[in-house]
Amino acid sequence: MNLGKDFLPVCKDDLKRNNIEELDFIIVTGDAYVDHPSFGTAIIGRVLERDGFTIGIVAQPNWHNLEDFKKLGKPRLGFLVNSGNIDSMVNHYTAAKKKRSTDLYSPGGEPNHRPDRAVIVYCNRIREAYKDTPIIIGGIEASLRRFAHYDYWEDKVRRSILLDSKADLLIYGMGEKTVVQIANLLKYGMNISKITNVRGTAYVTNDITNLKDYVEVPSFEEVSSDKKAYGESYKLEYFEQDPIRGNTVIQKHGDRYLVQNPPQVPLTEEEMDAVYALPYMRTYHTVYENKGGIPAIKEVEFSITSHRGCFGSCSFCALTFHQGRMIQNRSQESIVEEAKLLTTSKNFKGYIHDIGGPTANFRHKSCKLQNQHGTCKNKQCLFPAPCKNLIIDHKEYLQLLRKVRALPGVKKVFIRSGIRYDYLIHDKDKEFFKELCKYHISGQLKVAPEHVNSRVLKQMGKPTREIYDKFVHEYFKINKSINKKQYLVPYLMSSHPGSDLDAAIELAQYIKEMGYTPEQVQDFYPTPGSLSTTMYYTGFNPLTGEKVYIPKSQKEKNMQRALLQFSMPQNYDLVKEALIKAGRKDLIGKGKLCLIDSVPKKKFKNKHKKP
Repeated sequence: MNLGKDFLPVCKDDLKRNNIEELDFIIVTGDAYVDHPSFGTAIIGRVLERDGFTIGIVAQPNWHNLEDFKKLGKPRLGFLVNSGNIDSMVNHYTAAKKKRSTDLYSPGGEPNHRPDRAVIVYCNRIREAYKDTPIIIGGIEASLRRFAHYDYWEDKVRRSILLDSKADLLIYGMGEKTVVQIANLLKYGMNISKITNVRGTAYVTNDITNLKDYVEVPSFEEVSSDKKAYGESYKLEYFEQDPIRGNTVIQKHGDRYLVQNPPQVPLTEEEMDAVYALPYMRTYHTVYENKGGIPAIKEVEFSITSHRGCFGSCSFCALTFHQGRMIQNRSQESIVEEAKLLTTSKNFKGYIHDIGGPTANFRHKSCKLQNQHGTCKNKQCLFPAPCKNLIIDHKEYLQLLRKVRALPGVKKVFIRSGIRYDYLIHDKDKEFFKELCKYHISGQLKVAPEHVNSRVLKQMGKPTREIYDKFVHEYFKINKSINKKQYLVPYLMSSHPGSDLDAAIELAQYIKEMGYTPEQVQDFYPTPGSLSTTMYYTGFNPLTGEKVYIPKSQKEKNMQRALLQFSMPQNYDLVKEALIKAGRKDLIGKGKLCLIDSVPKKKFKNKHKKP
């Protein structure tokens, strides 16, 4: 593993310097160009470069004209388009649909460097510039919008992004293996319209007579007018997102069909190692230096991805639809080599910020049955209780952490990508838990109980309050035994499907018991591809058929959020109104259990005491 010698070409001068007359592919992205393995554009570019293709990058093009889309010329094989590491609408707007003032993936954190619905806009501009050049879309925005989907910002069901973008092919999920297969088919002369059998892709066709063993879901016309049909469509799509047992899925749009081929076969350990050993520059392009660089690099510059996928299956997370439930991991040797590389950086201060993935302590497949049969269709690994086949073992991850923290130049290795506390608390061997507290926390550990109300937790796919309380007790017990005073910072969510004012008040009372007010809480955000978003739109859980309460009005959302920060003086009026509306005047006054006083305090200092 070594640092790259140069960035991929971004201008004609770069092409001349590298003696490139014509690029094979041009990647158009909504993010600034950061050549680091935490950025999809960098990985796809380097993987294709490794396999002998010439690659150029057009980052954050001016979409108001065609100039930027033409600046590297016409690619020989095609354009690869993504919106960046985040869906462009999520990047631009808060859960309250207010415009964000910053963009961490843009120079200096400036906003407005990409359009809304970036994939669609970029593809339309490319079509204007080069009518017949193949366009392949991918990344999170394309991946999670591949079927007809509910769009929170327009409050309606939109067509598959393939139809609106007029792209030729869509890559969903993690695309290294898929993009190389497509690139080689194009290289050897296959017309992109004929590339219809590559796993991990979706395409549009008028003819499905040659398809076998497929699942047809309700059409766009049905799901856009009937919420029951929408829920049924989501359930059928959800069940097929497995690389071993998943079938082809089709969805009719007018007189055409969206066809999703089965998910791509997971990368082997050796293949994962090879991806992360490529010669990344590991920083942002020098063209951004005069604006202070790209803020997003700060969180990942000294972090290491150890695996992909998550079998936690939280309802509000779309990972099932993107990375999948099956864990793909790198070898210890590969991770140790990357850690050694980090220690050679001039900016390295001795601290590795993270070794993890979507969930840090999921380092291997959840059970041995997955190797042959895939993930279970109608069953979760951890919810509502751990499956009898679930392998609960932190030994290998602990061994890895010990190796990295023993490296010369490494002062501390943090774990910041999240610990699944229910998985941890069910591990009878407490050695990892002890070393987590002793070596891998900097004063506080962030965990995500999200809520405490049983009805809400059920819809979230999260463990019960009792499990979290058991974890909290063990956490402080261990810290006391090692003479450390460390805290827990719980992530909490308001207005998730199932949460009414009574549930929000129950969570507020729990916060009162904790003895401090969280400085940040997350409003539920209905983003494409998640089970919770389907509940939000339809009013029921499509996997169970159960009717679910949905807080829809902004006023109620504001109340629920205020309840979670009830001690902040600016929230007093909303909290009082919510308590009165819910018939809980007993929580207003000077009693020990009261959330607010009967009269707001003129001067109130929230000290945010830690537990």
